[in-house]
Parts: sequence; C-alpha cells; structure tokens
Amino acid sequence: MQLDTQDTPLSVDVTNAAAKDMVLMIPAMPTSAVTSTAAGSTDELGRKLAQIIDDDLRNTGLFKTQGPGQAGTIAYNEVTTPNYGLWAGRSAQALVQGYVRANGNGQLTVGCYLYDVALQTELVRKGFVVSPGDWRRAAHKCADAIYTRLTGEGPYFDSQIVYVAEQGPKGKRRKQIAIMDQDGANHRFLTNGQNIVLTPRMSPKQNAIVYMSYEGRRPSIWIYDMAARSNRRLVDNVSQNFAPHFSPDGRWVLFSMSVAGNTDIYRIAASGGQPQRLTNAPGIDTGGSYSPDGGRIVFESDRGGTQQLYVMSADGSNQKRISFGGAVMPRRSGVRVAT
Repeated sequence: MQLDTQDTPLSVDVTNAAAKDMVLMIPAMPTSAVTSTAAGSTDELGRKLAQIIDDDLRNTGLFKTQGPGQAGTIAYNEVTTPNYGLWAGRSAQALVQGYVRANGNGQLTVGCYLYDVALQTELVRKGFVVSPGDWRRAAHKCADAIYTRLTGEGPYFDSQIVYVAEQGPKGKRRKQIAIMDQDGANHRFLTNGQNIVLTPRMSPKQNAIVYMSYEGRRPSIWIYDMAARSNRRLVDNVSQNFAPHFSPDGRWVLFSMSVAGNTDIYRIAASGGQPQRLTNAPGIDTGGSYSPDGGRIVFESDRGGTQQLYVMSADGSNQKRISFGGAVMPRRSGVRVAT
C-alpha cells in the first residue's frame, strides 16, 4: 500500500550515454527497533531490501550502483536527513535510502527515498505496508519508483513471469504452468504436469491466469485463481477452444472455438458463464486481441478468400476488414490493435 509520494525536479539527465556512469549509493535500510518477524529480523530485512533494490537497478545496465556491501549502513535518523557531504565525497550522484519497521498488527512498513546528492534535494518519497511474506515486493516497488523517476520509463520490477516449463526426455515431455518473480525468485508450479498446457496469460489485475489445457484429450480453456491457488475449467464445451486473451479490465476472456468445422471468436466472463459468439462468418476467425481501451477487437479471418486482418467492436458489431495485402499471414499470430 502506498503511503505518500513527493517529487521534485531532477538535475541529472539519464536518457543519454552518460547515464551508465551515474553512481547510485544504496546503503542497508535501518530499523527503528530490531524486531523478529515471520520474514526474519527487521535489521536483516533492511540489508536484504537494499540488496534487491541494488540488484534491480544495476541489472538495467543504466547505473553504477553500490549496494549495502559497499555503501554500508546508516543510522535511522539519517533516512530523512542524509549526510550529503559524506556521499558527495564518495562520488555519489544519487542516494537511495529507506527503513523497515515492524507494525503492531504483524505487517511491515518499508520507506523508500531517493535524493539528488549534488542539489541536496529529495526526489522521491514512498512508503509501503506489506505482509512479511511480501517483503520482496516492497523492495521491487521501491526500485520501480526510483527507476521511473530517473528514466521516465514505466515500472516493471514488481512483476511476475508466467510460462510453460518443460522437463523430461524427448517424446515424453512434461509441461506445467509455472510462475516466478521477474528476478527469478518465488518460483512455483501451478499445474501438476499430467496434461499438456499452452499459452498462459496473466490477467491485467494479476489475480488470475488463463491458459489452454488438453485435459481429457481435448483442448479447453482453464483459469487459475491466484488467491485461491486453484484451477477450474472456464469453457465447458465439447468443441475445441483455444487462444485465450484477457480484456484490459480483466472482466472478459476472448478466445476462438471451432464448432462443426467453423472457427469463430467468442468471449466469456472471467467469472464463468455461457460463451458469447462474436463472429459468424464462413471460414476461420481466430487470433483475437483487445485494443488497450477494451473497445475494439482485432482478429484474423479468411472469410474473404485470403487470411486478412479485421476489427470489430467489443460486442462483435461493426466488423470490417483493415488489411488488403497478398501475403499469407501466420495463423493465431496474436495480432494487436492500438487505440
């Protein structure tokens, strides 16, 4: 949970080649009182938090960072009153400081600050209240805030990767849906590997994953609930259904379904229910994707004799062709449409 934010003008341009010479100091985060938590003692967490922030920022290749191993530790009262002279003497251009505190309700508060050493100015102030099990997320969120402030680019450290993990000998491969943090931590499997699984996609709210499974020897669309850690079949139909995509608001899942040899675009509520048919033309309609605002859908169709791109409104109305080239497009290519 974000507590507060403060931004002031930045004096360093990191969009050019000189950005790679920018030195960021990231000392260990002190604690107001050493307290035992489910994730370890708060002083130990302070060092780990700073190290993750250091790793995140250093791995971008944009900065020269010195983490807690080189920058050391600061006193708790220095978090909001940096010793600018000390850091300037160590050639630091920017300073990342913070703190970790155990709350009475079992949660943790993590503070995150970014300072311009030359101007002696506070650039970012963030705070996050998390459960002990989410302490790594607080570090990634802090790194995101710093990265965004210094580069103007969108955040990505506090994200997860969903993919199909394969193992076993050739001809008898075991495929499972797996998930991990963007830095490889917290890896776990979401399916048991007894059935072939394909095309996992995370919902925009990061609370569910939709994918295709061959359970029962036929392709069907399943959804994994991140909070409940459970799988359920989303489309219960004897026909083949595949290529699922979430709508930008996470309310709908777009997919293709083949009925009596004809493939069309359908949508279904992410909570379940009856699929709604959006296209109804001879031929193959597939590869549907939403526009960023959710108002339109782009898809592929060979209804005109060759495979081309079409767009339609989110409810299936106003279908029109938008490509007229002679090249053959790969099926199920996952095309996208911009607003």
